[in-house]
Amino acid sequence: MHIGLIGGIGVAATIVYYQRLTAAVGGPFDLTIEHADVQTLIKNNLADEREAQAEVYARHIDRLKAAGCDCVAITSLGGHFCFEETIARSSLPLVSAVAPLDAFFVNQGISRIGLLGTRVVMHTRLFGQLGQTQAVAPDDDIERIGQSYQDMAVSGVCTPEQRALFIKAGRRMIDTMGAQAVVLAGTDLNLAFDGHSTGYQVIDALDVHVAQLAALATGKSQLFP
Repeated sequence: MHIGLIGGIGVAATIVYYQRLTAAVGGPFDLTIEHADVQTLIKNNLADEREAQAEVYARHIDRLKAAGCDCVAITSLGGHFCFEETIARSSLPLVSAVAPLDAFFVNQGISRIGLLGTRVVMHTRLFGQLGQTQAVAPDDDIERIGQSYQDMAVSGVCTPEQRALFIKAGRRMIDTMGAQAVVLAGTDLNLAFDGHSTGYQVIDALDVHVAQLAALATGKSQLFP
């Protein structure tokens, strides 16, 4: 199956999607990446302009379809804020990064998770799409954490100060809010966490999405059962 990715939102997230997807597949497969604009996404996300961002995605999806793609994925958890609106316009099936997480947490025996990501992801507890898992977030510090995440995503670089902020927020959700694990619900957070010890369980939502895409690419899974 020919996989299409809407990338560029941000660039670091796109790179890690490409790296992990090719590693998960372990051989040749069909992949096309369409570059979107991160500033447009940020503006529409913060203003909750779902229809406007869905229109942007639809244009990228049309180009991916013209390139021969069979399905498409958005390489941003925060970019899923307009997922339903995008489905209504999409010329290709969309492979959600949010939908598989609930089942994954249940399978891992996790009933309460801590969220790190964009302001909207944290405020809405992953857009309210977790049906079997309770989510907590650092509500009293969401603005500072959300701005730091946005700055990191745009620059593609995580500063030591940003890394310390994210890791400390995760520790607080474990120690004082009852989270059993911290979920990196922002696809650029690998910049902060990869290669660094935290002392608590960290689950990268990107890996769950990549596993699903790899299964599709290799014919081990179907879009519609």
